[in-house]
Amino acid sequence: MKQWVELDDRLLNIEEAIQWVEEYTGKKVKPSNIMYLVQYGRLKNYGSRGKPLIRLKELKSYYESKYLRKPEDLRDGINWHLAFAEYSEAERTKHVHRLHPYKGKFIPQLVEYFLDDHTDDFKKEVYFQKGDIVLDPFCGSGTTLVQANELGLHAVGVDISEFNALLSNVKVRKHNLVLIAQKIKDLTAKLKRLQKNEPTSAFDEELQEKLKAFNEKHFPSPDFKRWVIEGKINEDEYGREKEQEFMEIFNQLLLKYGIQIKQAKAQSFLDIWYVLSVRKELDLLAEEIKGIKEQDVKEVLYIILSRTARSCRATTHSDLATLKEPVYTPYYCKKHKKICKPVFTTLKWWEYYSEDTLKRLREFDKLRTETFQLCVVGDSRTIDLYQEVKKINPEFAKLIKDKKIKGIFTSPPYLGLIDYHEQHAYAYEIFGFKRRDHLEIGSMSMGVGEKQKELYVQDIAQVLLNCKKYLQEDYHVFIVANDKYNLYPKIAELSGMEIVEEFKRPVLCRVEKNREDLYVESIFHLKEKQR
Repeated sequence: MKQWVELDDRLLNIEEAIQWVEEYTGKKVKPSNIMYLVQYGRLKNYGSRGKPLIRLKELKSYYESKYLRKPEDLRDGINWHLAFAEYSEAERTKHVHRLHPYKGKFIPQLVEYFLDDHTDDFKKEVYFQKGDIVLDPFCGSGTTLVQANELGLHAVGVDISEFNALLSNVKVRKHNLVLIAQKIKDLTAKLKRLQKNEPTSAFDEELQEKLKAFNEKHFPSPDFKRWVIEGKINEDEYGREKEQEFMEIFNQLLLKYGIQIKQAKAQSFLDIWYVLSVRKELDLLAEEIKGIKEQDVKEVLYIILSRTARSCRATTHSDLATLKEPVYTPYYCKKHKKICKPVFTTLKWWEYYSEDTLKRLREFDKLRTETFQLCVVGDSRTIDLYQEVKKINPEFAKLIKDKKIKGIFTSPPYLGLIDYHEQHAYAYEIFGFKRRDHLEIGSMSMGVGEKQKELYVQDIAQVLLNCKKYLQEDYHVFIVANDKYNLYPKIAELSGMEIVEEFKRPVLCRVEKNREDLYVESIFHLKEKQR
């Protein structure tokens, strides 16, 4: 590492700041990464807008606090290579992995590490070869299926959620992208015609203009963010005061354009979590998509619509991951340190996600291999895997029957952590999918008491026992888990398996909660218990 002159008050331009960060972290950094820290008040800009300057002392302080860990966090047995800290956010959500948000998914690099044919100081054995079949009995958003395809492996997934199966299959299936693009063009035109006949677009446009002027005056960026960080302003009091002040402007615009915000009913998820104008647009798109004859095209458009619906819920930017209370009016946003507003039209999101989806599907097409991937809907504790696959793909079913599955790579639900159906409640209502919440294992609604732990152990063991019927004799099972209740030794025992190795990885890039907190999860390697 280059020996930097220790002048803490030295001012660095963007290129010098990038050089220091890259040498300190070993990661590639873009100018936008540094400017993001300036924009959000983490670093102060001592230069002009055209020529930013960063104080070395502040840059060092930020990255030292981000990357240095307390001694008690550096526990023995943790494989820091499995943190995959060298990968950017774009690489961790490459191509189809970001077709739709999903809570609780593992990153593709982790799957690839165990499925590919490399070895290292920690992974001393190659577990899977090209042409092998991998099973994920908790398929989720389909990460295992996608990475198996990239690596030339066949993969089958099972999930209790109809939405999860839809998302997984859209990711791995080959599509007619020309036809999909044409359908998107047609739908966008119909959405624009609807908006042309409504006052909402003009209202939203003027609202944004008023909001921009208000925020520039009362929440100058990045100065206001720095004042909050330095404690020079009472953020809560000031935010409430300005929120009420802007409400007068907002109410005047409602009267001017004759806008009705809330829907007449408040019974379903779609009634409660969307303003009236957004609901009308979602209903239009949903009805048009349901009328499309080509099933594959319909399913891709469903994913785009679902992603759009998620971003258009009437909530704050801070509560997108976990909804709290519906918000129908402008509010002080702690995430962006200014007054923000709920979404009143879907067009921007629909167009962006349509373009992004097509781009990601094209990217994956360049990498895909000629292998089978499929996710079926079912309960992994009881499913007849061969028969369910046979209904959809008889050729793949025959391969599973003749060759058998080499192993499992999966991450079961973490006990009491996530309601897997509820996180996509809008999609179930829009598409009319059947919910099977009562069949979820370890659901948040069930809690984490002793009875729930016992039931969880039995359920996961039953999944493994059922899946063993389809595995080769010398199988490999990999389970990603945060086993803070020490349940997996018992699970392995009840499954007729044993934990032959435990890999521990630090999770540094968390989506929910505090991203800076160190969190360790295990990858258990299980094999048939030797008698």
